[in-house]
Amino acid sequence: MKLSIVIPVYNEIKSIISILLAVQGASLDGVEKEIIIVDDFSNDGTREILQEMAGLKTKSQEVYTASSGEVLDISNIRLMFQPKNCGKGAALRWGFGEASGDVVIIQDADLEYDPNEYSRLLEPIQKNVADVVYGSRFLGGPHRVLYYRHYLANIFLTALSNLLTNINLTDMETCYKAFRKEILDQIELQQDRFGFEPEITAKVAKLKCRIYEIPISYYGRTYEEGKKIGWRDGLNALWCILRYNLFG
Repeated sequence: MKLSIVIPVYNEIKSIISILLAVQGASLDGVEKEIIIVDDFSNDGTREILQEMAGLKTKSQEVYTASSGEVLDISNIRLMFQPKNCGKGAALRWGFGEASGDVVIIQDADLEYDPNEYSRLLEPIQKNVADVVYGSRFLGGPHRVLYYRHYLANIFLTALSNLLTNINLTDMETCYKAFRKEILDQIELQQDRFGFEPEITAKVAKLKCRIYEIPISYYGRTYEEGKKIGWRDGLNALWCILRYNLFG
């Protein structure tokens, strides 16, 4: 099996090296990893780090040494750069189009999700019982205690999505989603920002995909630590749930 890991990146200079080391270090027996990074016009220094990696790759160099001294294998990393800030959904759309793996997993660059849990996401697909797997933060895995209002909003949006899709997810807004590549190839995505989550959920439900959920860990961060999603994204998610379930 070949696994494509698509990482949308925007202003993650504090975590970009750590997340790439974690992704590279995730143990997956018999699975080839392809890492696709789409930088969404970062302006905090992240883009420069990634451009330096890209420059090394053009010289056929396979190792990047960070300023902290950490050494990163970049041989299986593909780097793409948005010409302007377009949003997470737009970055994912580009990354999905470039993916060559049998399965595609989404990985945020902010260390909230643990790449060591890839094997759990892949297991239902490898057993040929699932086409799509969601990693749920609410099925019993350890998670950082944070914003109660965010939790309520997530529960509400997931419940409304479930009502219209008639599937019983517990965490529609989770980052960790794994797809058979042939499923993604059947879907035309439109949302540029966080509306991607309800859009993809509505569209895989309409395809009648075999969807599984597995419990995952969640190391959430605060706004002071760099969290980006806001209340406007919640309103857009509400609109996207209605739009993609009721109007196609």
